[in-house]
Amino acid sequence: MGSATAWIYLVIAGLFETGWAIGLKYSAGMTKLWPSLATGVSMAISVWLLALALRTLPVGTGYAVWTGIGTVGTVALGIVLFGEPTTPGRLICVALIVGGIIGLKILG
Repeated sequence: MGSATAWIYLVIAGLFETGWAIGLKYSAGMTKLWPSLATGVSMAISVWLLALALRTLPVGTGYAVWTGIGTVGTVALGIVLFGEPTTPGRLICVALIVGGIIGLKILG
């Protein structure tokens, strides 16, 4: 697998991580069947794609980028879907995470 393919897998894995994090909220503590199943499927796909990406990418870089994408996506969807706060400090922290992801991609 080439490096470009590994990065594509990693980005998609991060998106699925966002999906399962949001799914946890909708599943109400895994008490609602369909949101719980969707959350479990998203978890499995996310980890599987991460594993594929880590065949090529360094584990530290891959894991950090995966969690970073998941974190930024979850914060963004939390704001949009659940009305979570958009304080300047919170947005600065998200920007720092994005900067870290970009840095790891550039330096990785």
